[in-house]
This record gives sequence, structure tokens and C-alpha cells, in this order.
Amino acid sequence: MKTIGTMIAVAALVVGTWAQTKTGERVQAATTVLDEIMAAPDKGIPAEVFGSAKCVAVVPSMKKAGFMVGANYGKGIAVCHTDSGWSAPAPFTIEGGSFGLQIGGQAVDLVMLVMNDQGMNNLLSSKVKLGADMSAAAGPVGRQAEASTDWKLKAQVLTYSRAKGAFAGVSLNGAAIKQDKDATKELYGKAVPFRTILTGGVPAPAETQPFIAAVQKYTTGSQPGSSPSAGTSTGTASTPGAGTQPGSTLPQSSQSGAAVASSADVQAQIAAKLSTEPGLTASNVVVNVTDDAVQLSGSVPTQNDKDTVRKIAASYAGTRRIVDDNLVVK
Repeated sequence: MKTIGTMIAVAALVVGTWAQTKTGERVQAATTVLDEIMAAPDKGIPAEVFGSAKCVAVVPSMKKAGFMVGANYGKGIAVCHTDSGWSAPAPFTIEGGSFGLQIGGQAVDLVMLVMNDQGMNNLLSSKVKLGADMSAAAGPVGRQAEASTDWKLKAQVLTYSRAKGAFAGVSLNGAAIKQDKDATKELYGKAVPFRTILTGGVPAPAETQPFIAAVQKYTTGSQPGSSPSAGTSTGTASTPGAGTQPGSTLPQSSQSGAAVASSADVQAQIAAKLSTEPGLTASNVVVNVTDDAVQLSGSVPTQNDKDTVRKIAASYAGTRRIVDDNLVVK
């Protein structure tokens, strides 16, 4: 039988491995988890529940390291709804508490939905404990839950877990959530407060666009006055002159036959296209759209990449001018 000392060493090794995981890979994994869970509406998070969330947090592959040690620990990414759409993602860690994980190091994907303004304000403090600072409850699952209003009254945070393909609401009371400062510096190039990120104070890095787009896709039309934020996308490019389809195309205007869309919508579509364009390396490109310009900054490896980025931006810009003085080739 292995000794406690050996198991502690194993736990430390696992935690050390997580620490080496790049933040971009975490964002990608969180996007995959969200897409897979929402692809099964009969067994996943009800659309009404997800669409009512103020903040969405995903922890891919949270683990319990070792036997008897019980080192519950995971790294996740969170976004919150703002007046202009969804915020840039904020990296966080979660540890402690009872997650119902099986002995033997089983990985569990976690999804947490902050359901009201009070819960959102608590999350913005950058360090919060579920069950103490924020009330948490297992979230409802499946289509039948949409007919019930009980989930709207139960807790500030609804929590879910997925292990070995099985998805269910789970209690996370006792778990501590705090900002992952190292990952924040890696993602934004400097220290940025949790509150600043989640209230829309910084633009979303290009590598986080798919996650924001996924969140937007599953909440389109559910948030009062909502529109895609920087880096969000419904996943379908607009066609000039086309009518508006919820969750698929951008709002259009018949004025002079030109498409008219909000700055956030245009920015979302450009970012989504850049992230999926075959052969284009644009992970370091930052897009900022104003009422009269599309501003491109960052770096690309070749002049051809720069020309492609500019062409894509122009295809969604409408009457806005393209400013790429700060987009360098290196």
C-alpha cells in the first residue's frame, strides 16, 4: 500500500503539471466542454437557465489528486454579461470543498452559472467561497427543467459537473474561487484586476474569442438589451441585404443598401472569422471597432497574413475605415 508521503508527492506532481498548462489551452478546453454539454439539450443545461446567467464559468478537467489526500483543484475561465455584451475572459482557480469526485484521480468538468446581480457582485471580488460568500445549488438538467421556476429562486450560483460522459447538477459548497493572477498576466501581458476584466474594462485577446463566441451563441436573445461583445460571434457571417435571423446574422439596414451593425457586432464577426480562416496565423491580432473605424493591432508573421487580416476586416467594416498602422509583420 502506498504511503501518505508518496501520495502527497503524487498530488504535488499533478498540481505542478496543471501549473504548466498554457492559459490559451485552458480557454480552448473550456470552449470544447461548453459546446459538448450544450449539444445535448435533453441531458444538459436547459436553454432558459443558461440564457439567464449573468456570468458563465467553466473548469475543464478538474481533478482530485491521489487517494486520501483529496487535493481538489482546478483552473477555469469566466465571463460576465455587461451593457455591451460579454466581457473578456478572466482566469481563476477553484479548490477545496466537496465535489463528489471519485477516488483515483478522476477528472471532472465543471460549469458554474451566476444567476443574479448579487452573485455577480460577489464573484467580482476576485476571491469568494461557495456556500459562505455565495449561495450555490446543483443546477437543473434537461428540457423539463425549463418549465420550472424553482431554479430562479434557489441560489446565486447553479453548478454542474460532467464525469465519464454523465452530466448532472452538483453541490460545490465549500469551494474557494479566486483570480488566477499568473494566468491573467500570461493572457493580458500584465496584472489586471478581476473586476476590471469581468466588467468589460479590457478587450478580449484573440485566442479567447472562441470561448466568448460559444457563450454568446447559447445566450443570444436571452439577455435584456444584449448584443455580442468584443470577441463574440454567433458563428455565421452576415450577408449585406440579408434579413435578421436570431442567433445567425447581424442586424441589417436598407439605407443605401449598406449593412449597418453595432461596433460590438462587427468586432465579433471579424474576430470569429480571423480565428477560423484557413492558413491564417492571427492569434496575436487585436481588433477594436468604433463607430467610424476598425483598428487592427498586434503582430502577424507575414505580409500575406496582414493583407488577409485587412481584407477580412474590410469585408465586415461597412463604411468604417481600416486602421492597421499598429499591425506589424514580425
